[in-house]
Amino acid sequence: MGPDPARVGDRLRAIRESRGLTLRDVEEVSGISISTLSRLEAGTRRAQLDLLMPLAQLYRLTLDDLVGAPAMGDARIHPRPRVSNGVVTVPLSGGTGSWEAFKQVHPPAPDKAIRQWVHPGWDWLYVISGRLKLLLADDELILEPGEAAEFDTHVPHGFGNPGLAVLEVLCLFNPDGARLHTRASA
Repeated sequence: MGPDPARVGDRLRAIRESRGLTLRDVEEVSGISISTLSRLEAGTRRAQLDLLMPLAQLYRLTLDDLVGAPAMGDARIHPRPRVSNGVVTVPLSGGTGSWEAFKQVHPPAPDKAIRQWVHPGWDWLYVISGRLKLLLADDELILEPGEAAEFDTHVPHGFGNPGLAVLEVLCLFNPDGARLHTRASA
């Protein structure tokens, strides 16, 4: 079911008039006859693509804006997961702001060596499910579901899944080294 022809016609007339154009002006630029334009604006002629394209170009509008099409569905952007070495990373923050948020899903990898990294920033990890093995310089920590860790990323660090179940972890990273502040009410 398409847009209501009368509503589209009213919109086309309003757009033309707001630009100070006559039907003859539009005919000269678009090549659409005055009688066809008049029937479009009256809602007695169905607006088809071959008629709407020249009008959209003339008025410098998208087709949706020209006919006043309603927004379709959910306007939110759903970031796409990335997969690297079997680890799925789902961005949650959209890459804006001082903190980057993402969820990682690690397959079981009890025998996989964990590589350590050093870079500017501050990291915060929260285990959703599974077990997380965190290496911080020479220290080794095992985090269980509901546990969190935060650390300066100038310290050699790395983490992985030492268990036989899938590991889900929420990661917050600040490239400027700002620490995460948590507050609990009394």
